[in-house]
Amino acid sequence: MGHGPATKWDDDKSIPHKIKLGLWMFFSYLIIYGGFIVINVVDPKLMGTDIGSLNLAIVYGFSLIIIALILALIYNHQSNKLERKYKDKQDDEKKYK
Repeated sequence: MGHGPATKWDDDKSIPHKIKLGLWMFFSYLIIYGGFIVINVVDPKLMGTDIGSLNLAIVYGFSLIIIALILALIYNHQSNKLERKYKDKQDDEKKYK
């Protein structure tokens, strides 16, 4: 008895675009995170600077977490949009064949 997938999956034509988007986001985050590391290496006392009732290290650290979450949401939204676009295009091609 062969157990295959319950549905037929077509090739995902949006993969190259999602890879490109993911790499841009990765390198953007890498630059922001690199800034955090550079500040800690070059002038660690700067991280102790007060910003309101918190210091720069806490504000920057929480900002990194929030930025990562925002980038993940943007990536998910854009990926879903690209997948729908290519699926609609593929459905149109099948309809007219």
